[in-house]
Amino acid sequence: MFLLSDAYLANGSEPWLIPDVADLPDISTSFATEVNGDEGFLPYKRDPETLARPWALPGTPGLEHRIGGLEKENETGNVSYDPENHDLMTRLRAAKVAGIASDIPELEVDDPDGADTLVLGWGSTYGAIGAAVRRVRTSGRKIAQAHLTYLNPFPRNTGEVLRSYEKVLIPEINLGQLRMLLRAEYLVDAVGYNKVRGRPFRAAELADAITAVIES
Repeated sequence: MFLLSDAYLANGSEPWLIPDVADLPDISTSFATEVNGDEGFLPYKRDPETLARPWALPGTPGLEHRIGGLEKENETGNVSYDPENHDLMTRLRAAKVAGIASDIPELEVDDPDGADTLVLGWGSTYGAIGAAVRRVRTSGRKIAQAHLTYLNPFPRNTGEVLRSYEKVLIPEINLGQLRMLLRAEYLVDAVGYNKVRGRPFRAAELADAITAVIES
């Protein structure tokens, strides 16, 4: 598992509730234990729904297979230099990651007034964006807010959310990496508000940026 964060999340501090171990979801897995008939053990024969491969504990009799960085043949796991197989395996791995979207929550939008403009954030911009949105709403303007907690893959309804707004503003404490990904993936004309000064956004400056986009 990989945790993607940024400086203001990684170095932030706040009290955390220690969970009860008994309440944690079950993450146990099953391992292959037997050879599948005459075809033998196929370590790269994937589940048709999840595209996951079977796991075999090292040393299990009859389930020996190759591991390592060389490209493997589909299903058998033999080392392969075939261009067509490499193309297939690359696409299968990409599809496996994309399929995670089926198991993560959809992107939730805070839009009580039916706004035309959406502010989309991720990471440590959450607090500043929330405070800025409240300021803008207090001034009588309509604005929607959403915050991404999954970036690869994006939530399955991300494209639908983005296309339902006339304007999309993405504040980032970088040069606009998320904006570039969303524009490429969903072909939406999102605009960015970007600073890389080693300091977090202030709510007042974000409120001004949001107002400027609404009135543009």
